[in-house]
Amino acid sequence: AGYILSCGALLLLFYWKPEWDVWANCICCSLEEADVVLLRTTDEFQRYTRKKVTWIDLSTLALPVGSNSDGRLVADKDSVINRAVMKPQLKIRCIQVQKIRYIWDFSVKEFKKVGSLEDSNTCQSIHHKFGAGLTREEQKIRQLVCGPNAIKVEIRPIWKLLFKEILNPFYVFQAFTLTLWLSQGYIEYSMAIIILSIISVGLTVYDLRQQSTKLHDLVEEHNKVQVTVCTKSEGCKELESCYLVPGDMFLLDGKKLSLPCDAILIDGTCIVNEGMLTGESVPVTKTPLPLVESLMPWKTHSMEDYRRHVLFCGTEVIQTKATGKGPARAIVLQTGFNTAKGDLVRSILYPKPVNFKLYRDAFKFIVGLSVIGVFGLIYTVCVFVSHGKPVADVVTMALLLLTAAVPPAIPAALTTGTVYAQRRLKKKKIFCISPQRINICGQINLVCFDKTGTLTEDGLDLWGIIPSEGSRFQKIHKFPSSTPLPWGPVCGAMASCHSLVVLDKKIQGDPLDLKMFEGTHWEIEDCSTAQDGAGALNICVVRPGMKASSAPVEGIAILHQFPFSSGLQRMSVVSQKIGEEQYDLYMKGAPEIVSSFCRQDTVPVNFLKELKTYTSQGFRVIALAHKVLNLGKDVDVNSLEREEAESELVFLGLLVMENRLKQETKPVLRELAAARIRSVMVTGDNLQTAVTVARNAGMIHTGSKVILIEAKEPEGSAPASIAWRLITLEGETYNYHFAMNGKSYQVIIKYFYNLLPKILVNATVFARMSPGQKSSLVEEFQKLDYYVGMCGDGANDCGALKMAHAGISLSEQEASVASPFTSQIPNIQCVPELIREGRAALVASFAVVKYLTLYGLIQFVGTALLFWQLQIFGNHQYLIQDVIITLLVCLTMSLTEAYPKLAPYRPPGQLISPPLLLSIILNVCFTIAMQTCGFLLVKQQPWYVALASQSPGENATSSGPQSTVLSYEDTTLWPLSSINCIIVAFVFSKGKPFRKPIYTNCDVSQLLKSLGTDANLSKAFKLNCCSCLFQQFLCTPVIWRVYVLLMLLVTFCVSLFTEDVILQNKHLWLLIKALFGYQSNSQYRKWQRMLQSDPSWPPLNAKDIGAKSTDEIYINPTYENSDEE
Repeated sequence: AGYILSCGALLLLFYWKPEWDVWANCICCSLEEADVVLLRTTDEFQRYTRKKVTWIDLSTLALPVGSNSDGRLVADKDSVINRAVMKPQLKIRCIQVQKIRYIWDFSVKEFKKVGSLEDSNTCQSIHHKFGAGLTREEQKIRQLVCGPNAIKVEIRPIWKLLFKEILNPFYVFQAFTLTLWLSQGYIEYSMAIIILSIISVGLTVYDLRQQSTKLHDLVEEHNKVQVTVCTKSEGCKELESCYLVPGDMFLLDGKKLSLPCDAILIDGTCIVNEGMLTGESVPVTKTPLPLVESLMPWKTHSMEDYRRHVLFCGTEVIQTKATGKGPARAIVLQTGFNTAKGDLVRSILYPKPVNFKLYRDAFKFIVGLSVIGVFGLIYTVCVFVSHGKPVADVVTMALLLLTAAVPPAIPAALTTGTVYAQRRLKKKKIFCISPQRINICGQINLVCFDKTGTLTEDGLDLWGIIPSEGSRFQKIHKFPSSTPLPWGPVCGAMASCHSLVVLDKKIQGDPLDLKMFEGTHWEIEDCSTAQDGAGALNICVVRPGMKASSAPVEGIAILHQFPFSSGLQRMSVVSQKIGEEQYDLYMKGAPEIVSSFCRQDTVPVNFLKELKTYTSQGFRVIALAHKVLNLGKDVDVNSLEREEAESELVFLGLLVMENRLKQETKPVLRELAAARIRSVMVTGDNLQTAVTVARNAGMIHTGSKVILIEAKEPEGSAPASIAWRLITLEGETYNYHFAMNGKSYQVIIKYFYNLLPKILVNATVFARMSPGQKSSLVEEFQKLDYYVGMCGDGANDCGALKMAHAGISLSEQEASVASPFTSQIPNIQCVPELIREGRAALVASFAVVKYLTLYGLIQFVGTALLFWQLQIFGNHQYLIQDVIITLLVCLTMSLTEAYPKLAPYRPPGQLISPPLLLSIILNVCFTIAMQTCGFLLVKQQPWYVALASQSPGENATSSGPQSTVLSYEDTTLWPLSSINCIIVAFVFSKGKPFRKPIYTNCDVSQLLKSLGTDANLSKAFKLNCCSCLFQQFLCTPVIWRVYVLLMLLVTFCVSLFTEDVILQNKHLWLLIKALFGYQSNSQYRKWQRMLQSDPSWPPLNAKDIGAKSTDEIYINPTYENSDEE
């Protein structure tokens, strides 16, 4: 009844505010009894969602469920499905939130996610419970509970998109305003707005429909993959992937396969292309989950390297290697939207709102203007009622004045600058898939840079190899060299210790592996050409090439691989020389790690000194090691334990690779530093190398101290500790930089979290950082109120690019996955360009908001003054103000390009800020003074004649019921208000320091010039005594026209002086802040002030002991990658 009585207004209100709908129509109860659940996001946006609880009826399966001795529905006793069934009805309560299904767990009284295996499973339980497959009955139960293994994105119907768009509060208010204007005969402008709105809505709906179609087409193939699934009762058979459920066991038979789910590899090895997730088409080797007796969950047992056992949905299996048990096998881990690809699609379907504070300020702005409009409404009612006017006229005129005060286009105006900025960025080969982030770029004050491929050149060049023999380093062999690398263990390691594969007759793999292998002049055979029916690969073989040094071997067969991981920082292979029975193990990795696996009598005494010599020069250094394996003839090398094989190695030497700075790096970092934008390096490389590159690039200035932070986890009875070691003695203490590696960062997060803000405000180098740590670091910077940009090109940067306020990818392949911005310019020049355009867009958006506010209030003041005389501007007068002046100004004001030099401060980032509010308030005061002065002075003129008072709409002289009688007040106020709009447009079109001068914007400067001398306006000042401008002016003496011009000139000068000399005077505001003791409330500023007054900071050559661990911080593993850089 309420919906009907309110004519649908209540329904619309509940559509905007679902929480009000629930509060009004539902009774609060326990979660267990609820039919409707009200959800609220835990972030700063506090968005509400209404969800209905539904039931899954298992009795429809007609299966002998619950036949187990303990009445379990599924064999896995830890499965949430067993705890969610209501017996004897065999029903399950569930809700679906953002494509993820949750079922009610009666044991813990909360909704639990389904669609994945329980995390509590151990390595052994996964093998034993699911290694032979599920029963057919259990498959059906899981299919019904978990839903189909499909990532379905519906192509949204046009009518749905249309209704969602037009029910936006902005369009609803606009519809109300247009209805009111049309009822008063204001047809021309109303029709113009309607046409523009239809075009705007149409383009938005078309864009949303195209995005929906593209996303649907992108994921549709995923749902139609054929896989071989094995069950306990029916053996193996081919099924469509949509029937897969968590726990299913399927075969990887050697054919190329786009994985339809997340799966755990339990037998055999796979080479996978994870380009869909990471953007880098570098083959990744996956190894089976070990069958070990351990009570730890399988992820905990594998630590951060559990990803090496996981095949992610959407990635492509290129090659498989079977064992003696048959084809490679995998267990379905997650299905549907729970998978890595599903998570990616959900991030596109449900993006995190950006610019939320800006739009919240915009609505606060509208509320403030609405208050002014209400005062105008009360004023109008009082004036018209006191003159005894009809109620219909009173209501109409009051609402007209209200709509004049509140321009509904203010939220839309915030996007005007971004539209043109996006076009300019595109010309500079910087592409944007999230235009709303452009404004945020104007606020960036910290940029995190990846090193390799971002600050330095993309490829690593092989510089030299320093062999070790008899625990001494030998003479360096430099590359390129006319003499090939001589045969020996070093040559064998470089030729075989890699993860390279041949795809489409081309060697592919990690760039470091590729450069190292090319240095040997050996060749690799295409191993994918002769797979048998079981999916087993021929052994990968490398042989000496034509240019290689003579070797006493025909070639080397690579039998098994222990893959590289960020956590282990090493890789190794088991190989065998062709024609020999001896097995060899070769290892390569971080020098500090590799040396720890070697016999100490083989490691040179000056190892650390030699290592520092090269890392301090910015070289990338890799250590090599070797071991002869004593294995029997019939041993299965695939069953070797890594810990046992990788021990007691012989140290072979150091491989030195050169990674030069890009020539654009130094100038860009200097430009950012001059603009007081902080630069931070976040890399997977060696810490010493990273510090050196930071020095060479200018991140760490000459004369600055570098303090290395080394944090250690507790060992036995020894608690966690953190040590501060000064690694550069020169420089002043107050000018210092912290440097640390990923391991220390993780310990600090866990045990010294209270120190983290102190460290981050002066930390510059983060080395050996994993992908999750990079994302976590960006988030921690954001908690300190930094606006963070992230620039990178590697697979490990995906998560951080998504997390940052502005992620800029230099790798075009990754753009659609993780980064809002993609630069086709393969260097960091794009960073200042983006910040410049962001600042220009932000200033332009604020200028348009200010102009629209002033335009509305100027019109409000003029209309209110005329209402005092029971008069109103004519339709054509409103039309000129609204269309010819305001509409064209709004369309051209944002065309001014960004200023080429970055200013050492940022533009205001808040609409509700003192300079902006003062600008509006003072300009409103100026227009009130000017218009009131004109209104009162015209009545004092000897030629003034008071016209008979009539209500607007009575005996109008122009067409339309809203037109008014000719009057001297109207003839005076309309030119004053119209030209005042042009004045504020000029004053607000500020140039330097964020935009070029207004005269460089040919469109807006020409427009303002032509409007200022417009024929329609100039007719008001012609000498002939006749009414003009559509017969809505009276003739006035020349001297009065001069007075009007003088009033406008004074207003222009005062407004320009106030805006440029006072309100935009940065030094004046700093002085005012100092006088009133105002200090920034940003967290990082507070910490900086606190540390400046702390004589004990920074600690030098000291050590702190941790008390206990803080709560673990979850890092989303979806975009984790095992590559080092």
